[in-house]
Amino acid sequence: MKTHKIQYCKILAFLTIILTGGNAVAEMKVGFVDTAKLLESSPQLKSAQVKMEAEFAPREKEVVALQKEIHKMEEKMQKDAAVMSEDALLKSERKLVTKRRELKRIQEEFREDLNIRQNEILSKLQSRLRDAINDFAKKNKYDLILYQGVAYASKKVDITDQVLKQLK
Repeated sequence: MKTHKIQYCKILAFLTIILTGGNAVAEMKVGFVDTAKLLESSPQLKSAQVKMEAEFAPREKEVVALQKEIHKMEEKMQKDAAVMSEDALLKSERKLVTKRRELKRIQEEFREDLNIRQNEILSKLQSRLRDAINDFAKKNKYDLILYQGVAYASKKVDITDQVLKQLK
């Protein structure tokens, strides 16, 4: 209930500024930033992606190698099943089941670690973008910078490319 009153007061204050006349609005400098475009185009994201690929490439190779090993085991079992003893067939099946479990565990750990790392990088990058937007706004004397939840922003107030230049 309290947050609704605060939001209502903020909206009311903003509308009051807009409706009080041309002078207040004319003096107000407003900008819009497309954060999705900023994030996708930032050199920091590209750099982070390269680092992540290098960091996770060995583990990805391990997963692929284990998948190939399992595939070869399955092919060998199918090919040799007719001539194998029951004990040898049972041993091969157990070994195959063990390898599949190992693969599943390794894949899950890989996905979890990758997601954690992606979230860490995204969080740092979002903080960096927020700082860049704030610095840009202060340096260029903006009164208000909008980003999420904007239905329309003209090219006149879109400062995304300018903030992106600052990031580079």
